[in-house]
Amino acid sequence: MDTNQTNRSHCGISCALDTLGDKWSLLIVRDIVLLHKKTFKEFVASSERIATNILADRLKKLETHGLITKRKAPNSLKVNHYSLTEKGLSLIPLLLELQSWAYDNLENATGKITKTISESYHKNKTQTVHEVKKNYLESL
Repeated sequence: MDTNQTNRSHCGISCALDTLGDKWSLLIVRDIVLLHKKTFKEFVASSERIATNILADRLKKLETHGLITKRKAPNSLKVNHYSLTEKGLSLIPLLLELQSWAYDNLENATGKITKTISESYHKNKTQTVHEVKKNYLESL
């Protein structure tokens, strides 16, 4: 699902950045797929400390672009669970490539997940993408 937003150009990279190029969107997707976070409260607790108003805006934006869906938690009608759509799942290779690039090129990218994923990704990209997707889907 595309929105009616006006893109800066028809370049694929430019269009992707219009959707995902802010500071927070890919971190939210990361939290969903790699850390299996589902709720607003879980996202707020991330180490990057996103402000609640920005988080609400980015969740809505990701939902509008068809990358995530929102549904009521089975145990509480006050709590929403967010999950990736097929379109959102297609971002997994991009996330892993960014993790791997950061691990190889940025000296402060030393997190445990960054190292583990990057080492696995260097050995077999296709298998790592498949395993990350499988682990995420099993967490639902």
